[in-house]
Amino acid sequence: MVADLEETLDEESLCAALAPQDTERLRLDAPRSDDLADIVALANNRKVATMVATMPHPFTLEDARNLVTRAAQRTAHRAKFAIRMKSTGRFIGAAGYSALEDGGAVHLGYWIGEPFWGQGYATEAAQAMIDFVFSATPITRLTGAARVTNPASRRVLVKCGFEFLDQGMIMSRGAGGAVSVDRFALDKSTWTALKRWGRSKCLTDL
Repeated sequence: MVADLEETLDEESLCAALAPQDTERLRLDAPRSDDLADIVALANNRKVATMVATMPHPFTLEDARNLVTRAAQRTAHRAKFAIRMKSTGRFIGAAGYSALEDGGAVHLGYWIGEPFWGQGYATEAAQAMIDFVFSATPITRLTGAARVTNPASRRVLVKCGFEFLDQGMIMSRGAGGAVSVDRFALDKSTWTALKRWGRSKCLTDL
């Protein structure tokens, strides 16, 4: 059946009001104005920017304000969340999903500030985002990409059930042009099967 406008708006509003569940160590919620200093301190890092499609470099206070503003404009098909330590509330990165091109596949994105690398936070946040997308939105397929020079990000996607598709090019603002990436995808049916088999957490045995 075709939903009328009122039904669509209700669904969009409901999804936009929700947020991913807390993980063991992390909380994903709306970035705030009191996060601005931490956002700039962590995002203004070329090592981070060149691994992310849409992050500018240098990353300014105005860019941080824009991030907070855009995050407040969530829909069922586009959202951005702060990743913060559950114990302290400190901002350590961001995660979200959106179509990189109009009408294109919905892409999962995430980044963690360099001081917090190597501790499993990206995997933990990515799994929370995936669970949220497939349980609380109408999205049935997620894509992901990792630069070929970033094996850590590739491992995050594989651990979370993504399957390798191919290699290609993607535009990166921080890198100043197109970069080579490995591309991945995860269907809701695969996610559902993994949950049914009791693999509710990332595939840590891989």
